[in-house]
Amino acid sequence: MGVGTVDRASKYDKLTKKITDIKEEVSKVMVGQDEAIEQVLVSILCDGNILLESNPGMGKTMMVRTISNVVGLDFSRIQSTPDLMPSDITGTHIIEESDQGTDFVFQKGPIFANMILVDEINRATPKTQSALLEAMEEKQVTVGNQSYDLNEPFFLMATQNPIEQEGTYPLPEAQRDRFMMKVKLDYPDTKEERRIVDRFTTELEFNPDLKKVLSGQSLIRMQEFTREVPIADDIRDRAILTVQNTRRNKDLDYGASPRASMQLVLAAKAKALLEGRNHVSTSDVDEMAKPILRHRIGLSFQAEKEGKNPDDIVEEILQSL
Repeated sequence: MGVGTVDRASKYDKLTKKITDIKEEVSKVMVGQDEAIEQVLVSILCDGNILLESNPGMGKTMMVRTISNVVGLDFSRIQSTPDLMPSDITGTHIIEESDQGTDFVFQKGPIFANMILVDEINRATPKTQSALLEAMEEKQVTVGNQSYDLNEPFFLMATQNPIEQEGTYPLPEAQRDRFMMKVKLDYPDTKEERRIVDRFTTELEFNPDLKKVLSGQSLIRMQEFTREVPIADDIRDRAILTVQNTRRNKDLDYGASPRASMQLVLAAKAKALLEGRNHVSTSDVDEMAKPILRHRIGLSFQAEKEGKNPDDIVEEILQSL
């Protein structure tokens, strides 16, 4: 066995250990939601943004805050409202007086953190959402005539409520496509909900001792390593064909872009690492297909009338391959 092979095997072992440690630390706070947590970790390994969808009170904020603490990232939360201005997010220039006189100084907004949680993003106006779009795509913000680079690594997690639609602004297709995944949080079962109640009602302030498993720089190295995970040609082609079939499906008005193909392959690589494997399997592609595609495809009127949802269509496409 060559030195390079040994080095790679050692890297896989270390990375698997880190991922296990992250899951253990997060479980000190979160009960259940294993699939959602795993999908968030996949997105972090892929340097991708996430759209979280669930009903209120499901622990979205707590989950994102906990993961950011464990992986050693600065956390910032933005509550979207119709009167939220772009400058409330990006920051603004203020006049600062000193002995030398007055000067315009840029005061950074909450977007200048590593992990941003934008609560109820669809309550922000399109103008404010456009400021978020630049941050998501370019990893920078523009204020006046000057652009400012955001902190690295940078992730944006946005939440939206699937029930309340009054007073909201639907996300345009171009912005939805910038989210790597759409993650759904389901209600806990009875056993899990009992554990949640016990955990958060026995102490005035629940404050577990969380261990920081990673740093920002080590996370960037893990992201680089994720892209090196090998994938067989036939499995890569399965991912591409899955995305292409959304563009010719009779139940869809529009399908997913080539960006979805790239992100499905990348997500499958990260999923393999989370499973402790050094290669991508067919199941990795199939399990990542729904969160990667569900927000990128548009149901036809007839499909909606028949009670279908995007996950049903993706499942049909996977079954047909």
